[in-house]
Amino acid sequence: MNSYTETEFFVGDIPYQMYVQHYQPRLHQNSVPIVLLHGGFHTGTCFVKTPDNRQGWAPYLAELGFETYIVDWPGHGRSGFVPDFPMMSYHRVINATVALLEQIGQAVILTHSMSGVVGWQTAKTHPKLVKAIIGIAPGPPADLLSVITIDSHEAFPEDRPRIYSREDIKKYFTNSDTFPQETFENYFCSLVAESARISNERRNVEGRGLYICNPEILYDIPICVITGDQDPRHPYKFAIAIPKSRRD
Repeated sequence: MNSYTETEFFVGDIPYQMYVQHYQPRLHQNSVPIVLLHGGFHTGTCFVKTPDNRQGWAPYLAELGFETYIVDWPGHGRSGFVPDFPMMSYHRVINATVALLEQIGQAVILTHSMSGVVGWQTAKTHPKLVKAIIGIAPGPPADLLSVITIDSHEAFPEDRPRIYSREDIKKYFTNSDTFPQETFENYFCSLVAESARISNERRNVEGRGLYICNPEILYDIPICVITGDQDPRHPYKFAIAIPKSRRD
């Protein structure tokens, strides 16, 4: 028998509702829950199992006694259809995340890649609901990029969703020496289309990015940023521009 139980529910307003999978430890050991936010082109299933069928972070954390929540962004995976998906903004994901925290209370937010922006913005607008932030190769908000190089990029057309090619997936997502290459097809099939507007906001194209404006707002929230040495899109120099004295 598992050391945890699983339930599921939705938060947020239709059609931008967000699916939530809840792992409740049978022996509750830790009082603060953890919310796992997937990155762009993914769904919450990436936290359930790895491409080579090893245990994912969600059940692992639950076994350690952490009440754990994983989500599918609005318009992604089990959250269902969004009519204007190519034009869906980050704000829809942020609003749904806030709705979840208002329901479950203060939590640690673990973000990955494009959901980094969601974590920073949620902490900015609702700091009392965010106990801490763990950013796994996080995408920073527009004004916390350590080097601004993305304004010159052309905007993705917002009349259709973005879909990555196999070549780009291999170049950017599965290029690490430790990725189990024999499971590439399994991983590739797990990916979904992404909102073009969110992609434009993420890169701050034409100034469309989401800004913190006052980074000191985040100083009272413990933050841990983790980057990989073989990640071409999230190198360490692009980590959030928090003074080194505050990176603890």
